[in-house]
Amino acid sequence: MNQEQISLTEAAADRVRDFMRKEGGIGLRVDVRRTGCSGWAYDVGIARGSEDSDHVFEARGLKVIVSDKALPMVTGTEVDFVHDGLVREFRFRNPNVTAECGCGESFTIG
Repeated sequence: MNQEQISLTEAAADRVRDFMRKEGGIGLRVDVRRTGCSGWAYDVGIARGSEDSDHVFEARGLKVIVSDKALPMVTGTEVDFVHDGLVREFRFRNPNVTAECGCGESFTIG
């Protein structure tokens, strides 16, 4: 895997394909936003397009689009999708994270 690449588990790829079948789009957008007690939160959704400054990767046959701002924070991340009881959510295995808040909603890059 390219170190700058974002990877998807099969469960995450299946979930993205489900969303795309219902909503259209060109792939998964991965971004970050300032929030929470640890500073950053993931912002994911179906991409409708891409900007010239975006980085576009392929994972499991899907486009993964990452903003230029987010790339240094998410490089090497694996995106998973879990269904645990009533919880259905994307989860991130990000080697760049140095701390996470107690609620798991935000993270710090050191």
